[in-house]
Parts: sequence; structure tokens; C-alpha cells
Amino acid sequence: MALHKGPDQSDERALSVNPFFGEANPVGGMTEAPPRHRLPDAPMAPSSAYQLVHDELMLDGNSRLNLATFVTTWMEPQAGVLMAECRDKNMIDKDEYPRTAELERRCVAMLADLWNAPDPSAAVGCSTTGSSEACMLAGMALKRRWSHRSPAPGARPNLVMGVNVQVCWEKFCNFWEVEARQVPMEGDRFHLDPQAAAELCDENTIGVVGILGSTFDGSYEPVADLCAALDALQERTGLDIPVHVDAASGGMIAPFLDEDLVWDFRLPRVASINTSGHKYGLVYPGVGWALWRDKEALPEELVFRVNYLGGDMPTFALNFSRPGAQVVAQYYTFLRLGREGYRAVQQTTRDVARSIADRVAALGDFRLLTRGDELPVFAFTTAPEVEAYDVFDVSRRLRESGWLVPAYTFPPHREDLSVLRIVCRNGFSADLADLFVEDLTRLLPELRRQPHPFTRDKEAATGFHH
Repeated sequence: MALHKGPDQSDERALSVNPFFGEANPVGGMTEAPPRHRLPDAPMAPSSAYQLVHDELMLDGNSRLNLATFVTTWMEPQAGVLMAECRDKNMIDKDEYPRTAELERRCVAMLADLWNAPDPSAAVGCSTTGSSEACMLAGMALKRRWSHRSPAPGARPNLVMGVNVQVCWEKFCNFWEVEARQVPMEGDRFHLDPQAAAELCDENTIGVVGILGSTFDGSYEPVADLCAALDALQERTGLDIPVHVDAASGGMIAPFLDEDLVWDFRLPRVASINTSGHKYGLVYPGVGWALWRDKEALPEELVFRVNYLGGDMPTFALNFSRPGAQVVAQYYTFLRLGREGYRAVQQTTRDVARSIADRVAALGDFRLLTRGDELPVFAFTTAPEVEAYDVFDVSRRLRESGWLVPAYTFPPHREDLSVLRIVCRNGFSADLADLFVEDLTRLLPELRRQPHPFTRDKEAATGFHH
């Protein structure tokens, strides 16, 4: 959610209106240009309102060329039709919309099976508005389970994670008054170290977060090694620390492309997992999933029951009313693709990422940190001998061609490292990848002729994107 200050009313300007767009009639027509920052006095024709909003939105970037975002930017027309048919359905009202609720239940069961829950029928879960809400719910469950262990009076709970976690985990710790214990980056290790994480745990640790697909560079964290380190900790100290896997992206990549990678409910210490349906789940923005191994992992007192929508309904979510369209679209995509379809789509996306990474490396001006062989995402920086420009200059110049490629610095202890990151998604085809490499190659001679990096103000450069 963006935060915006109120406008300066002394600088109020009316929206510019082309008379050709208006309908000069006394009922619903435009007789004057509407204001920008206050409600108009009178209604206008729907076609005029549409044209005003449509024209302003033309200044947004092209989402298909946005190589910063992880969220889905293309779906089949049939999915769009289904979503339009469901946009008026409130997901929380399971009594009024029982079939939508049933599709949600089926999606949870499919994910439990995909993630190797010991008994998929016993796993519990729910849809959310995205992984951020799913992480909040998982964190709440971890904290409540810790409180059941009768901590000492005044004890402050803590959560252990790598410094590379998505900002939602910092929000969780802030909102729910949990101490965030972060394992810093070190050298060429850009995510959590299992042994270092175990050393940060104590009797007030509510859990450890493992990331299956870091947003900083696309790499998987070693979840199995993390669980082994916590197993050893329990043998030494008796501390039984659960693990939550934030698989916002990797949860819909690894089951299809890295089947031998053990990261999910096959590890007994993994209590819960989340993913983003609107990332590599291949659904438009607005859906995430949170699953727990079994009912014991989700304290019953966190599940509320309401009857004022017409039936007794359990609910566990931060939001109440929310659309059912994205859940329906998720079920459509599961049904449409199946395991083989997902495998084909994700493999193609990974192939595109690896191909671009290899070609970027071949240019000679850049050094790869990752190669797109885990998430279809890779990060790279300028080669040590490049002095005329930096990653922020590259990002700025690519934007001139329509490409949004984020440039950002890494967190402690690697603030010295600035990188570019390419996120490949379904719909970013090999042809588009060729065009991107051509544009990047075309820019390099001009960048090499610069006397020095021009983007001195790093805060003005393209920033990090979720």
C-alpha cells in the first residue's frame, strides 16, 4: 500500500478535458472539467469517466516489460472471463457462495499433496490476499504455539531469519512485537546460514523462517540443512524449534522442476508453508496460500467462527471481505495445467532465464551472482574493471526503452554490493528476451563512454521490488 500525503489545495487544477470526449447534455454530461482532488459536484456519463481514467493510465508502464515484479502479468482469456464472472463474490461468505468455498478447499488439498503433507486430508490451510498476509498468519501461529509452552513472565518472543527476507517478515515482527533476529550476509553467501541460524535460537524463539527463493537473487535457502541444524540443537538443548518455509515463489517452482529437493512437509520440522498464487502460481495479483502440516500446528483459538452471514463459518485471515475471483482463477489454472502443464511452463521460464543470464555474462561488462537455475530469476552486477557506469545507470537507460529492471544495494553485511535483477515469468517469451538483450547490448557503447557513473543519488534510482 502506497502512502500519499493530501494534495495542496492551493494548487488545485481541474482535469484537462477534450470537448470531443464530453457529452454536452444536462443529464450526466460534462459541462465543466472535473476537479482532481475532491469529488465532482455532479455525475458524468460513464463513457466520459472511463475515457478520463483510461487516458491517465496510459502513462503506466507496460506490465509485460516489467522485469522487476514477481507477480503474474498474463493469463489466458478464459481465466479473465471466469474472474469477471466472480468479481462480485465475497470470498468470506461461504454460506452464500458454497461452490467458491469448495474450490478454495480443493486448492488447499492440491497444495497439501503437492508439498508432500504426511496426510493431505489432515493438512489445514486457507487462501489469502498474497504471501504477505500468509506470512502474517504463519507468524501468528508460531507465536501462539510458543505462548503455549509457558514462557517465563515478561519473556520476549523472537523469530530467526536471514537478512534477505521479504519486508513482510519485518512488518510481522514490528506489528506483533516479536524480536527479529537476522542472520547477516557474508562474502558470497547471500542468504541464511543454517548453523548461524541455530546459534541465534533460544527458549523464546517462536520459529525459524527459511526462504525458498530469495527475492534478492532468486536462490533457494537450504531448508533441509536448516532443519538438520535445528535437530542437532534439540539433541543438545532440548529446544524444539519449528520451521516456516516462505515459498512465495519457489513453492510453485521446486515441486515441478526440482523434485529431488527436500524442502517441504517431508521434513518433520516444517510446520507451515506459504506461497503466492499470483507469482509462479500463475494467477493475476490478489491470491496467496498458507498451509499447516496438521491441526496441531494451527492453534484452534486463532480460528474464528461467525454466523452473521447466514451460516456458521470458520475464518482465519487478517482480511474479512475479499474477492473470490482470484481463488476461482487459481483452481482454473490447477485444473487447466495439471502437473505436466506446470512443469512445461516453469521449465520454459527457467530456460529463458538461464539463456538471458548466459548472454548477459557473455557481454563481458557484468558478473553474475546467480544464473536463474533455481527461481527463474538472476542477479548481476558490473564487472570489477567497469568504472564508467554502475548498475543504476544501466537501470535508468533500460527504462528509456520501456524495460523496468530494478537496481538496488544488498543488506548487511554486503551494503557494498549493488545489483540488477531480472525476473522471468510466464509470458516473457524467448522473443522478448532477445529484444531485451539487444537493447542492453545497444546501450553498452554509450555507457562505456561515460566519464563516470551518473547516478550519484542512489535513492532516485530504480529501487528494489517485491
